[in-house]
Order: sequence, then C-alpha cells, then structure tokens
Amino acid sequence: MTEATQNVVLHVADVYKNFSGLKALSDIDLQIVEGQTHAIIGPNGAGKSTLLNVIIGRLAPTSGAVIFEGAVLTGKSPHEINQLGISRVFQTPEIFADLSVLYNVMAPAFARRDGSFRIDIFHAVEDQIEIREEAEKLLHDFGLYDRREDHAGALSRGDKRRLELAMCLIQRPRLLLLDEPTAGMSRHDTNSTIDLLQTIKESGMTIVIIEHDMHVVFSPADRVSVLAQGQFIASGLPQDVKGDPRVKEAYLGGAVE
Repeated sequence: MTEATQNVVLHVADVYKNFSGLKALSDIDLQIVEGQTHAIIGPNGAGKSTLLNVIIGRLAPTSGAVIFEGAVLTGKSPHEINQLGISRVFQTPEIFADLSVLYNVMAPAFARRDGSFRIDIFHAVEDQIEIREEAEKLLHDFGLYDRREDHAGALSRGDKRRLELAMCLIQRPRLLLLDEPTAGMSRHDTNSTIDLLQTIKESGMTIVIIEHDMHVVFSPADRVSVLAQGQFIASGLPQDVKGDPRVKEAYLGGAVE
C-alpha cells in the first residue's frame, strides 16, 4: 500500500527555513502515515531540531507549510498545535520537579480538558477521581506506580523520560513527537526506553522520532528519513536506508552543518 492510499496525518510540504541567509532546511517534503513510527535521523547539525521546531510552531518556516489532519499549522502557537492533538517530548525532560510523580501526570489532563491547568471547583472532585485513575494506570504501565508520591525531580533520567511520556499520553494525542528520546541515558535506560517505545507503537499511536543514533530507531521504526545539511538524502524502509551509500557517507564521511 502506498502513502497515497494510506491516511497521511502530517504533511510537511515544501518547507524551507533560512537564518540570515543560511539555509537550515531546503525543500523538505515529509508525509507521516497514521499508525506508523517514522524516524528522522541524521548526524549532529543536520537540521533535525530545526525541522521539529517548525512542526510544533516554535519556528516559522521561511516558505512552505505544515498540515496536520487537514489543518494548516503554520502560524499557530505551540500551545494551539498541542490542543489539536500533537504532543512532544524534548531532549531534556520537561517536568514539574518539585511536584509528585502522580501530579505531574494528572496536570496535563486538566490542560487537555479545557486548555489550561485550571481546576473547575464545580467538577473538581469528579475530575480528580477520573483523572487520578487514568494517571495511576499509566504510571503502572510505565513502571512508576510505586514512586507516584515521590518528587519528580528525584527520578533518574530514564524514569524522568518515562514520566514525560506518561504526561504526553494522558493528553490522548493523535501524534507523538520525540526529540532524541534516549539522549544522555545509560545503556540500560536506553534499552528500557526502546522497549517502551515499542509498546507505545503497538498501541497504534502515530510516532515521529527525531534521532541521530541509528541503532536507537531501527527497531521501532516503520520508515526512516535521513537529513544531512538540511535536506533529505534518503527515505524508505529501515533496512533499505541502512544500506544506502549516501547515508553511510553522511554518518562516516562527516556531513556536518
């Protein structure tokens, strides 16, 4: 089945991004298919983070557009894009370090409901019960239930990543964006995170992984696209991309911005 006959949920259409005359992204055309895990890889400085920031609204493209489920995202704020159904996890975990692990997961559920972290006193008790149960289930699934009353700041880097993923999933996104999900992790935490990503994938979630380490993404990825110097140089099935001479040259030959 081709992409044309599948449901494309995200389309980055002919995007360019310039910084003071420097082309950070050139002629980017990317289609993300519903239910697939699509990895965007490339050496350091290839333009991966710039592409992610364009998708989530942190950067405006110089030209081109980003379209999610038929809605043009270009010009919308990151908050508005999140409300449309896109959640993202950055390289450095963004958590409420001084709050409990449980409340970290509960808080985004209120934002999911009404676009803010306000608690409506007329529905607070009912909402608290429902959201608490949902949050506790996620923490159980992610192996964090026994630490639900601990301060989130006391978690290891790997557990903080698990917590942030739970914070994203309680928002019930239709697209999950992951920026270097194993950055700075030990080998044990990296392997655990890869297993967790596989579990999320099996749930049917549409996932985009931004990564420089090929070994992290080839297990969960259905498709892989490779960025080098702001342009896609290869895209396809993981095994095909892995053997592409242009990809080997980009990684081993020093393609660096």
